[in-house]
Amino acid sequence: MSQIGKLAALFALAALGGCATLTEDSTDQIVEVHVVQNNRELTGVGCVLYNELGRWFVMAPGRVTVARYARPLVVDCARDGIGRAVEVAQSRYDAHDLIGTVLTTGGIGYVMDTYSGAGFAYPPVLTVVIPKVEQPRDPATAEAPANSVF
Repeated sequence: MSQIGKLAALFALAALGGCATLTEDSTDQIVEVHVVQNNRELTGVGCVLYNELGRWFVMAPGRVTVARYARPLVVDCARDGIGRAVEVAQSRYDAHDLIGTVLTTGGIGYVMDTYSGAGFAYPPVLTVVIPKVEQPRDPATAEAPANSVF
């Protein structure tokens, strides 16, 4: 093999090494979902996670495998008597991988990783905060206001 051929083969291997689409087994990611209300973690709360690639269900606290994508992941959690909340988890491209991919593939790897979602990831732990639902007071059982003593 000529010197130019060896150099071309070495460059091709380096280019493939920087592209997550070609080097990773999957574009899936496991995320852990927790639900909090009034500074306490709740259990048995149903959550639907979705992005443009699909929908996934998990009972919080719990783990679920989602498809990575360049766009946000929506987390919608609810339970009767507790309430409902929706949070949005932003997808992030690893800066180290981005620089390596752009340098080694001339930007082609970045385009492939953006299209497939392989170069992006969501935060590994997602926390949804459900606001406390105020129960209406029954006027018959409400306490009378106390008199102030000065």
